[in-house]
Amino acid sequence: MPGTKRSNIKPGIKVRIVQKQDQRSGKLTGGVVAKILTNSATHPHGVKVMLENGIVGRVKEILND
Repeated sequence: MPGTKRSNIKPGIKVRIVQKQDQRSGKLTGGVVAKILTNSATHPHGVKVMLENGIVGRVKEILND
């Protein structure tokens, strides 16, 4: 499931994000969503979130665990 729609993302779900400094390499970081930072309904590069450990990035994958 892509992370471009805000309605797909809720606090507490597991996701994989790309951080700003990793956008060129595409390195993904896993974690649990603490806060949704994007206000619009969709974003072409992924909805921006903050993970529970404080890392901020754009959602690339939503994990179904």
